[in-house]
Amino acid sequence: MAKQGDPASPSHSPPRSPVVLELQRLDVGSVVALVGHPIHVMMVHFPIAFVIATLGVDVFYWWSGDAFWVRVGLWSAGIAFWTGVAASIVGIAELLLVRGIRVLEASWSHAVAAMTLVAIAGANWGLRLIDPGEVLTHGLALSALASVMTGFAGWHGGKLVFDHGVGVLVSEKN
Repeated sequence: MAKQGDPASPSHSPPRSPVVLELQRLDVGSVVALVGHPIHVMMVHFPIAFVIATLGVDVFYWWSGDAFWVRVGLWSAGIAFWTGVAASIVGIAELLLVRGIRVLEASWSHAVAAMTLVAIAGANWGLRLIDPGEVLTHGLALSALASVMTGFAGWHGGKLVFDHGVGVLVSEKN
């Protein structure tokens, strides 16, 4: 029969990692998850990809002058905006519902940068809806600005995941 402190004993559990213990103490786990996977982390790839694609499409239009790229840019900018809105809604829910996320300064920096990015993406899409002829001046500038802002917001989002463990675990408290 196994003794109380014996590793063969069923009541013995392996020591927990100090990193995992800190994550559980702060409770920075996701509360908006699907089958244990944080939804915000899954969604942000779409606006990122479409913001960068819109910049690429604008460069192709500048290079070729083919009106096809104007139409592609309209769709790309629209998808970047609307997927950014969807990812932002889930991100705001995480920010407001999880105290451990709210107390981190990087969370607020990421939120402000992401909201600024969504606003720029919306302006870029709106410009293309109203005046497609402005793609080479204002549209290209907005696409470049959105791409830079994507890097800034992404850097802060990565800092949350890699430095603070945000969204790595699903919260057991909620």
